[in-house]
Amino acid sequence: MTTPIPLLVFAGSSRAQSWNRKLAKVAADTARAAGAQVTHLELADFDLPLYNGDLEARGFPRDAIRLKEIFHAHPAWLVVSPEYNGSYTGLLKNTIDWVSRPVKDDPLWANGGKPFAGKVVGMLSASPGALGGLRSLSHLAPLLMNLQCWVSPKQFALSKAGEAFDADGHLIAETARSSVQGVVDQVLNAARRFAD
Repeated sequence: MTTPIPLLVFAGSSRAQSWNRKLAKVAADTARAAGAQVTHLELADFDLPLYNGDLEARGFPRDAIRLKEIFHAHPAWLVVSPEYNGSYTGLLKNTIDWVSRPVKDDPLWANGGKPFAGKVVGMLSASPGALGGLRSLSHLAPLLMNLQCWVSPKQFALSKAGEAFDADGHLIAETARSSVQGVVDQVLNAARRFAD
């Protein structure tokens, strides 16, 4: 029997009724059904100040270390990114900025790229607009590749997100469910190949 792939799922939003958080839940459920060992993370559960080198010099936030540990422990990720002004959110960028910082005098985290290097990352987005947040993914991919992640070529941008979910948070359209499944499958397949 194949060992389940540890998969991290999170959205770059903390808004209570976020479509991207709903899409992240759909993706997490889809991945569990595909046999992955899923950790569904809510970034709002972590206390990270806006990144500032002076704050860093006074002491590394404990939650940034926790996130480093979680990111590093998962060889595969699904990142669901809202689109703000044609790009990804400040919450997502701030999280990546903290997690990618080297920790002075800590041999485990002296390399800031350690939590990112070699990770297989699938990207999804949701938006009420016609493009579904696609522009956020076009900005996010180079950022992740710069951190030495392997970004899955298959991605999904859910358009008209306000009409896409039923009352229980499930995607209504079969085409949308199939697109999420496609991203999940490609990420898990690539992660298995890299593990071999």
